[in-house]
Amino acid sequence: MADKLVNVRDNIDTIDNNILELLKERIALAKNIGQLKNENKRAKWDPLRERQIYERLTKQNEGTFPDNSLHAIFHEIITTCRLSQQKIAVAYLGPEATFTHLAGVKYFGQSASYHAMESIADVFSEVEKGRTQYGIVPVENSIEGAVFSTLDSFMQYRTKICGEVRMEISHNLVCQSGDIADIQTVASHAQPLAQCREWLRKHLPSCPTLPVFSTGAAAQMAANNPNIGAIASSLAITTYDLQVVVKGIEDYRGNTTRFLVIGQESPTPSGNDRTSLLLGIMERPGALNEILSVIARAGINLAKIESRPIKGKQWKYLFFLDLMGHIDDTNIKDCCETLRALCSYFEWLGSYPQSDESSTDA
Repeated sequence: MADKLVNVRDNIDTIDNNILELLKERIALAKNIGQLKNENKRAKWDPLRERQIYERLTKQNEGTFPDNSLHAIFHEIITTCRLSQQKIAVAYLGPEATFTHLAGVKYFGQSASYHAMESIADVFSEVEKGRTQYGIVPVENSIEGAVFSTLDSFMQYRTKICGEVRMEISHNLVCQSGDIADIQTVASHAQPLAQCREWLRKHLPSCPTLPVFSTGAAAQMAANNPNIGAIASSLAITTYDLQVVVKGIEDYRGNTTRFLVIGQESPTPSGNDRTSLLLGIMERPGALNEILSVIARAGINLAKIESRPIKGKQWKYLFFLDLMGHIDDTNIKDCCETLRALCSYFEWLGSYPQSDESSTDA
């Protein structure tokens, strides 16, 4: 029995060594590709190529290795190899261990350099000024709706959307001791507080809530005050040495937040893309209906429309639209040209690959 176990372990060690040697070969080839792309001034990221890799490996796997785990492993390998071509800096709504931080790691992998910002506007500013190549910001939640500070920042800063991440969010109530009796105040970002409203009302009816600018900030407060509980991510538990009081206190399951990756330019088509626009409509009857009719006649699926007031101009609004397709697709391109002529304001915010629908524990 002992000899058989030793032989199996030796075989595993051999396989691990072979995997390591192949990983070293892969990263060397990735660096070579980066040099060739630099010589030809081509973009470092080819989303269609990455999508083809995942599809090929999933098909070849035939379900032997769990598909979700296979995707996660190769996502980390691919992003690490891509980052070897150029180190990437990513700004996110901090401090460390926010859900936005988790979304960044999900998208860019562990190898990127992450920079915590105090506000969503600061993330946009860092990217616009070129201090980081990318930023990641929450844009909407399946329960609470749009994140208005992100939409407003698109009206103020010149950036492009490069990608999106969707994460199924599970909220944890945490504190120093792990004992609910010690909690006198519950702190978190306004959206998690709203998403856990009924649970808090039922289980902590006498505790006031304290909205702060991020879940990471709430976790920091809990780490410094034994009477503060925080609604925070699983990453915050280890980052700030907190104890879980109750897991999964959100009022509704399937609570998903969509995050946008912003940068200086959008990627080439992946074959499964979304295009975001910012429009101002003419002041005439039926103007919005005219815009929607143009999109419908082009056979384009309108995935989202949201209005936001223009600061300093009473009763004036801009509209955020998400169209299914890439700006390089003929129908999207022609539709956008028509919209540009009809609208008082037109801005293409970016075309980017749609996120996988896989969930992540947060």
